[in-house]
Amino acid sequence: IMDQVDERNGGLGDQPKFPQPMIYELLLRHHLRSQDPQALQTVELTLERMAKGGIYDQIAGGFHRYSTDAVWLVPHFEKMLYDNALLVKLYLHAYQVTGSPLHRRVVEETLSYVVREMTDPEGGFYSSLDADSEGVEGKFFLWGPEEVSRVLGKHDGEVVNRFYGVTDEGNFEGRNILHVAADTSALATDFGASEEDVENLLSRSRARLLEAREQRVKPGRDEKVLTAWNGLMLRAFAEAGAVLSRPDYVGIANRNAKFVLEKLRRGDRLLRTYKNGKAGLKGYLEDYAFLADGLIALHEAT
Repeated sequence: IMDQVDERNGGLGDQPKFPQPMIYELLLRHHLRSQDPQALQTVELTLERMAKGGIYDQIAGGFHRYSTDAVWLVPHFEKMLYDNALLVKLYLHAYQVTGSPLHRRVVEETLSYVVREMTDPEGGFYSSLDADSEGVEGKFFLWGPEEVSRVLGKHDGEVVNRFYGVTDEGNFEGRNILHVAADTSALATDFGASEEDVENLLSRSRARLLEAREQRVKPGRDEKVLTAWNGLMLRAFAEAGAVLSRPDYVGIANRNAKFVLEKLRRGDRLLRTYKNGKAGLKGYLEDYAFLADGLIALHEAT
């Protein structure tokens, strides 16, 4: 694995780059067992570059499916439940090892995204969000500098455009994929503000940009509930609830477990999929394995 590491940009190999969270879980555990500093450095570099890149939704939280380039900038814009479940767990474990506020923020923002956009009223988790809207890939997620300033005002817009690398030329078909392009300390110096003021400005600007983006035509959502993928996200919520002392996360996990056990079980057998009040297909091995793993995590949390 270490022979394949991109030491400049993180990740493995050149392009495209998939998150592959299980590899970094392995490196993290190898570091804990052996105290190998290079393994931890690789995990840290990769998680930081992904969190600051276009593969991460800087406004709403959550990860796109993969990066088409080596620098994590231009993603395939689809969002998958299983990717986000495994990445939440990885960032959570990295937070436990390093205490990095960035890792914790990614966990909380991604779980907020799942609650807001990927949760069925009955407690199940939806499968995915399309890459396209209005027939154009990524359209929902792209911005122009004037659009940002129109939402935020001239001053705040200028700061946010600098921070997220939003330019007139754009970085994707004349528009902009938001990514972290500047350091908050440098912005504070340039705009004559404290770093805390800049952080607060960015935080409230993200909320306002999200509100504005919600008015756009949204990508299609695959609203089937898969037992296996729900087991993965169940574990992510249960474990995050325990580690971060967030009883709300544990409550979401508990509700999801009850839903799956009630709606996706027939006798002592699991079913695979649920949509519009109907469950069907016999469960596969991964349905049993991932649900059992999620239920163990919930048992430990409660």
